[in-house]
Amino acid sequence: MDYKIILYIVFTFVAAFALSGVNFNTIIKKDKTIEARVLVIVLSLSLGYLLTNFVVEFVN
Repeated sequence: MDYKIILYIVFTFVAAFALSGVNFNTIIKKDKTIEARVLVIVLSLSLGYLLTNFVVEFVN
């Protein structure tokens, strides 16, 4: 069970790193930087969760 926590953390950081390459300026309205950061955090957490579940199920 401890490996899943480590995988959640690693894949969340990988997802955040991958999302840092996306230009959200065209999607988000002007002067809405807090909302854009919250969007990146939510997307990073959700992608980290999905990637972790995929890897764990794939290994099992």
